[in-house]
Amino acid sequence: MANLRDIRRRIKSVKNTAQITKAMELVAAAKMKKAQDQAIAGREYADSLNNVLTNLKDNTDEDAHPLLEKREGGKELMLVISTDKGLCGGLNTNLLKKVRATASEDADYITVGKKLRQQIAKAGGGLIADWHIGDPVPFNDAKPIAKFVTEKFLAGDYDKITVAFNNFVSTLTQEPWVSQLLPIEADTLAERRAYEGVGKDAVHETDKNVALSRDYMFEPNAEGVLDKLLPLYINFQVYQMLVEARASEHSARMVAMKSATDNAEGMIKDLTLEYNKLRQAAITAELLEITTAMKAME
Repeated sequence: MANLRDIRRRIKSVKNTAQITKAMELVAAAKMKKAQDQAIAGREYADSLNNVLTNLKDNTDEDAHPLLEKREGGKELMLVISTDKGLCGGLNTNLLKKVRATASEDADYITVGKKLRQQIAKAGGGLIADWHIGDPVPFNDAKPIAKFVTEKFLAGDYDKITVAFNNFVSTLTQEPWVSQLLPIEADTLAERRAYEGVGKDAVHETDKNVALSRDYMFEPNAEGVLDKLLPLYINFQVYQMLVEARASEHSARMVAMKSATDNAEGMIKDLTLEYNKLRQAAITAELLEITTAMKAME
């Protein structure tokens, strides 16, 4: 009977765990929908902003702005966007592998999210700043981060600014990605920023020609407009990467919690079957004892 009690306790424990994971799955699903909508909403704006900047670039000198200035070698600063909480599968682990494979040996780091902040600090990485971002991601929370990295680049402290984040592809797929933020690569501005791989899918030649053929008029001049738009571009890039990472987090957590709930329910079925077998064996043994005792009394 001791075994039956142990199994009953295990079944109760697993049922409690399943209730918790199911509740976390539902919460993550609700947050996931909002985060996905927020991420997808900014993609069309990103395309339009890239088209304007592409036209501006063609109407100005290649080095018309210090944010476009290419620098050879130099020190790298990487912004790493991870999660504050766990229970989201291999999301942070895969991103950390991407960071280690991509970042230069002497790179310094800025982090959003404490999970990889702890990992980078343990590994001895140069951590110079850390930010906490609300949920859902407010646009204003991206501004100080964008301003900080821009000032570091313009001051000459770093010659390359990159961003590592989990790119949201679908509910079941999140891809760790590293994208160069500064200097802005003028030859990649025409690439489609649908964030299914930032800067990975180039716009089709016909689409690019349509974008470039638009007759823009710049006031007071192209250089003045470029000077105003580039900081906005950096700010929006940081914001869009933050919302993509947040959508990836909630999607991965919902899938992980659903998997945990399904596994718990499967374990409950197996334990219940084992419990019934042991209970049946115990009842059979008791009946045999009673029958044997009755025959002995005859």
